[in-house]
Amino acid sequence: MGRRRLFWAAAGVVIAGAFAVAALAAPAQLRFADKSPGAIPVDIELVIAVDISYSMDPDEQALQREGYVLALTSREFLNALRQGANGKIAVTYFEWAGQHTQKIVMPWRLIDGPEAADAVAAEISRAPYQRASRTSISGALRFAKPLFDNSGYRGLRRVIDVSGDGANNDGPLVALMRDEVLAAGITINGLPIMLKRGNFGNMDIDALDIYYEDCVIGGAGAFVVPIREREKFIEATRTKLVLEIAGRQPEPRVIPASADKPRVSCAIGERLWQERWGGGG
Repeated sequence: MGRRRLFWAAAGVVIAGAFAVAALAAPAQLRFADKSPGAIPVDIELVIAVDISYSMDPDEQALQREGYVLALTSREFLNALRQGANGKIAVTYFEWAGQHTQKIVMPWRLIDGPEAADAVAAEISRAPYQRASRTSISGALRFAKPLFDNSGYRGLRRVIDVSGDGANNDGPLVALMRDEVLAAGITINGLPIMLKRGNFGNMDIDALDIYYEDCVIGGAGAFVVPIREREKFIEATRTKLVLEIAGRQPEPRVIPASADKPRVSCAIGERLWQERWGGGG
């Protein structure tokens, strides 16, 4: 499925190469030209989906939001923006937890330069913090998928950017929902947060990055950037956003989960929840 892990030692090389490839790849990505004639052309329609489940402590929540705020106003991000075919992107930001808990913090906004990026960052910063129970990556993907339909923009690419610190334990099976999203031509990238590992009380899994690779992400140029250290949080988020804007685009291949032979069970979150709480609640 074009998936690959990114390691920090090679991040600078990958970013530099992505700019050049994006310029060649963009013309082939006009798959979403069926929107209304009034839709604004952009390089990417980006949905940022952020975990606010109780397993995310307040410090992690603050770091997560700060990471996106600083990334969207960083020099690296603005340089990537300028090098796009249109020089602008559309972005929306929502928070999620259980299968019925999703809230749009910022509706679709256009970023076409530093002033717009500052305004978007400020809007995200002003939103009050919230937390909720359960972890439903599948619910977040199901919520995100139709957001592109009425965005008012026509992107060369559509991407859902999912960040979270645990496996799916509520709602539909994540691999099934992933395949549904990929079938619509949407790429899913992952930012697994791995600061607290091996804690049964929080139902953490040690291989969350592998879980994201095998069960969550997919589509054209999909990738995972794991966060294992707090001091790398902001750097990781910035690198991920820059890569998304630069957008290397190998041909997407949608592979059903049953044929993908995941290295970790895509139902591990559900199993851990049942072992701890029993039943389906």
